[in-house]
Amino acid sequence: MTGWLRILKLSVKNLLMHPLRSGLTVLGIFIGVSGVIWLLAIGEGIGRASEEQIAALGARNIIVRTIKPSSDEVQDAGYGLTRSDYMRLLATVHTIETAVPIREVPQEIRYRTRKFEGRCVGCTPEYAEAARLRQAAGRFLCDADLIEERNFCVLAAESAERLFPFGNPLGEEIMVDDEFYRVVGVMQPRAPSSGIGGSLAAEDYSRDVYIPLTAMQRRMGDMMVVTKPGQFQRDLFELSQITLQVKDREQVLQTVDVVRDTIAREHTLPDFGVTVPLELLRQAQTTRLMFMLFLGLIAAVSLVVGGIGIMNIMLATVTERTREIGIRRALGAKRRDITRQFVIEAVVLSVVGGALGVRGGLLCRPISVRIRQLLLAWFPDQMADLPEVVRTVEPILVSWSIPLAFLISAIVGVLFGVYPAIRAARLDPIEALRHE
Repeated sequence: MTGWLRILKLSVKNLLMHPLRSGLTVLGIFIGVSGVIWLLAIGEGIGRASEEQIAALGARNIIVRTIKPSSDEVQDAGYGLTRSDYMRLLATVHTIETAVPIREVPQEIRYRTRKFEGRCVGCTPEYAEAARLRQAAGRFLCDADLIEERNFCVLAAESAERLFPFGNPLGEEIMVDDEFYRVVGVMQPRAPSSGIGGSLAAEDYSRDVYIPLTAMQRRMGDMMVVTKPGQFQRDLFELSQITLQVKDREQVLQTVDVVRDTIAREHTLPDFGVTVPLELLRQAQTTRLMFMLFLGLIAAVSLVVGGIGIMNIMLATVTERTREIGIRRALGAKRRDITRQFVIEAVVLSVVGGALGVRGGLLCRPISVRIRQLLLAWFPDQMADLPEVVRTVEPILVSWSIPLAFLISAIVGVLFGVYPAIRAARLDPIEALRHE
């Protein structure tokens, strides 16, 4: 043990004789180790955010969405999901636990002199749970509202803020499509969902007004007419979406084929799409693992470069200390003693760089958050144009990346230090003593 400590002290002393060269070598290992931790943390943060967005749709859900075909295919006929599709699914697909029909129509929402362009959503009481909506005040729609076709409504958070910036909206009447609706509830803010799949566009819940689906059907009908300067659009459809919840998660993938076939039998146009969050979630998990592996490989290249730096400095050290090696061999040092010393010097460089790299990797989250805050302050317009996932995602440290990166750095030190050490040990003592 004493011999090993003596060799370790001697190795550190030799490295400190060339602080700049040793520091640059340590810097290479530091960048490689911290790069592994940082890239894996960033990949984990992005992957986790994507999975959470998909999981928010419900792992037991099947989302069937109306898709408008081309104008040549539609002509003046209706398209998309119908109330008959909804009833048929409930009657024929026995694995369905609940089904939520939805109809979404863009409308101008007014209260006295205040108004804004929002989205009127005709739905059932189950919609709040399906869309992960939480109550802020009052109540959501109930079965009695649906049965009696009451002119009641529930406001999303931003809708309530725009129409009632100072007062209490409960009990007040707002106007939607020239019809009055009494406010019975206000929802908490809900983050928008990203577009997922080819049939599910991004949804912003902030400007919604929720009314009973039966009231929408009676008051607005199935024809949606949009008139703007230079634009006249008329669409005939009954439902925008049907969200199905399956009894058991294991039955989702089998049920989706039955759902697709059941609807397709009554549709001659490609006017609907089916999105399965569970299937997308599994794909996202696989993609995240591949993404992290790819980032890890990129970072590992930095460690290899750092290892080459170690080999370079050790080869230079062997050349500079040829005479020293010859003297030690002449005094009785064996080849394994020379090999051990140079390997330990290489390991010291890699371990020091690895330890500093781990410390730098642990600072990933606070540094990235601070950088993002500075960018938001300095370039607000440019940052606003970026996708929300880029503006809000935070790195998540992967626990196994820290010991892995440190272990790799130590292995790199050994692997890239062995060859210079062996070369030093094989020097002929007589030739080494003659070296100037």
